[in-house]
Amino acid sequence: MTQGNRNQSDTMILVTLLGTLAVVLVSGFVYQITGTWRDRNRFPPPGRLVQSNERWMHIRKAGEGTPTVVFESGMGASCMSWTQVQPQVAQFSSAVSYDRAGHGWSEAAREPRTARQLAQELHALLDAAGVPGPYVLVGHSFGGYVNRAFAHLYRDAVVGMVLVDSIHPAEWETPTLEQVRLIKMCSRYASIAAWLARLGLVRVCLARAAGGSPRLARTATSAFGVGVASAARRIAGEIRKLPASELAAVRGLWSQPKNFMSLRQYIEALFVSAAQAGAVTSLGDLPLVVLSGDHHASPYSEWQRDLAQLSSRGRQLVACGCGHWIHLDRPEVVIQAIREVVGAARSDSELEPNRNKKFG
Repeated sequence: MTQGNRNQSDTMILVTLLGTLAVVLVSGFVYQITGTWRDRNRFPPPGRLVQSNERWMHIRKAGEGTPTVVFESGMGASCMSWTQVQPQVAQFSSAVSYDRAGHGWSEAAREPRTARQLAQELHALLDAAGVPGPYVLVGHSFGGYVNRAFAHLYRDAVVGMVLVDSIHPAEWETPTLEQVRLIKMCSRYASIAAWLARLGLVRVCLARAAGGSPRLARTATSAFGVGVASAARRIAGEIRKLPASELAAVRGLWSQPKNFMSLRQYIEALFVSAAQAGAVTSLGDLPLVVLSGDHHASPYSEWQRDLAQLSSRGRQLVACGCGHWIHLDRPEVVIQAIREVVGAARSDSELEPNRNKKFG
């Protein structure tokens, strides 16, 4: 074969490869757009969309009575994570869950996703939706940071708190070099995942896993390293505890690029959020229950006990046989804790209507 023929052959191979790649990319985009359109019809918002903070936010309210119980989800989670708890709480008080900006059915935001910013956005949303206080705040994991910031900013509106395996500020407020590297890595991976979602690959992986063929999803997550693959399997195991009808909606939501881009925002602001939560050193005599899973080793177990010291009326309950998502493992324990705090808040209101609730 002459040099000219060889060059021509190489060019044809390159053109073929580029053409194939273009077809795959276009097909992925079309698949993603079609799937997103289909999801909008299959999974309408279970609550209502309210315009707040210059964007459409999703909020879900049930029940009547005061105080209003407000659920704050963990990082990356939506109101769907409270589906086994909120309906039961709504039987004895008003119960509200919502999607933070960028997750679930809420639109994304440009502002940094710090705990203080999120608390201000929640307050604006409650006001826009016509959900009056006083409030009992229930926060899971990262939601505990938001709860502390909210209580500091709007102390007169908060009459109780339940922390569900909340992370402690000490875990992130003074980052080590390793933690800084971890945050940078997770931020980069979230951006990559957003592009994979745009190309429809995330949707394909989730659909295959739902159909009983998780190999593609495992292969994809393994490409990001052992740590990411392990975390993905752990989170997937927790989410699978939701009812099948809810799982389909969650898969649809996590097929959207905005969830990964928003997750990157939350990750990048984690150190600031921890510091803002840590600045709230006391909740006074606020009724407080700290629910902890029995999976914690030192120093996490000590940090869980320390959370109960935020209030002179705080107490810790360890839920046996539970992982990080106590509200999925044992929702009845979370419901009982909320009932206890709601009862204490109502007693405070009846006995001391002008009680000074200041804390900081």
